[in-house]
Amino acid sequence: MDLGLTGKRAFVSGSTQGIGFAIASALRAEGVIVVINGRTQAGVDAAVRELKAATPGADVSGIAADFARPDDVARLLEHLGEVDILVNNVGLFELTPFGDIPDDDWHRYFDVNVMSGVRLSRHTLDSMIAKDWGRIVFVGSESGVNVPADMVHYGMTKAASLAVSNGLAKLTRGTGVTVNTVLGGPTYSDGVAATVERISAEQGVSAEQLKAMIESGNQTSLLQRFIEPAEIANLVLYLASPLSSATNGAALRADGGVLTSML
Repeated sequence: MDLGLTGKRAFVSGSTQGIGFAIASALRAEGVIVVINGRTQAGVDAAVRELKAATPGADVSGIAADFARPDDVARLLEHLGEVDILVNNVGLFELTPFGDIPDDDWHRYFDVNVMSGVRLSRHTLDSMIAKDWGRIVFVGSESGVNVPADMVHYGMTKAASLAVSNGLAKLTRGTGVTVNTVLGGPTYSDGVAATVERISAEQGVSAEQLKAMIESGNQTSLLQRFIEPAEIANLVLYLASPLSSATNGAALRADGGVLTSML
């Protein structure tokens, strides 16, 4: 299916690995000019090489910036330029008991997970509206709807990002611009894999055993396995395309059926 994306320019935050990399890869395969992002120049360069190797001749570049560092963000925005598609993907997460989360971590999580999307959207939205076409997609989480007790700070940021996305969509009324959120479920990204490996070492079981225990122990999952990053990317790709013109201000699920409510 031709998604009509050839020649569009996209920026994906936090895209040197995991879900972000899968999204960048899917966009690149559709002929999109892709700008990726990671915290280090070495990581960005490696991801750019990998994307170009998969599609020789593809127009892929990158900007290194850590969204926890205001100077990095300012430099990124200075060099980013106009984009047709913005994917707000970058984010921090960790399992931490509520009482053990210091104030500094609450501020850091909000600054990276929420303000990254605010700053990038503020940079891109007006030019999209002026052109009468554009797509902003927030990569959210079911944790923003059903906040986990062991990641309250993470769930809080995903709920806040969902509110930002919904509010921004109202600014696009009557235009060809849309703003939507993808509510992902438990996904076996690089970050999750690293967490599983760390916990498995602490508990003296193999990573594969722990992964299987987590998958079988999720009672509300209809998928009964971890989601693959490419499965999240597929929905983002649709929302980034002209085919999704009637979808705006929405929160669409790619959660594996973890959320139990009908709406």
